[in-house]
Amino acid sequence: MSSKSFFAEDDAEQANKLAKKAKESPFMLIGIAGFIAAGAIGAYKYRHRGTMSTSVFLMQLRVAAQGTVVGCLTLGLGYQMAKEYIFDKHPKENLKSLSN
Repeated sequence: MSSKSFFAEDDAEQANKLAKKAKESPFMLIGIAGFIAAGAIGAYKYRHRGTMSTSVFLMQLRVAAQGTVVGCLTLGLGYQMAKEYIFDKHPKENLKSLSN
């Protein structure tokens, strides 16, 4: 078994995992895109930060990036809950019994 084929299989496996996760939670991908966008905007604004120290700038950038991801995941959770409990005319029955 060559190392080249091993890595090709691993890449395909990672792509399948990402595709599966995207179908399960599309807001996760939006959160990741927002995180990357916040990082790119922060890299651009780093040059024009003025008298602000680097450590303070990076802390603010980290909070903005994390807030973007958490906000997207919260919107996704709210959407899923609204879709399941408010907009669904026939609620699904719980398949597991509560008494074990």
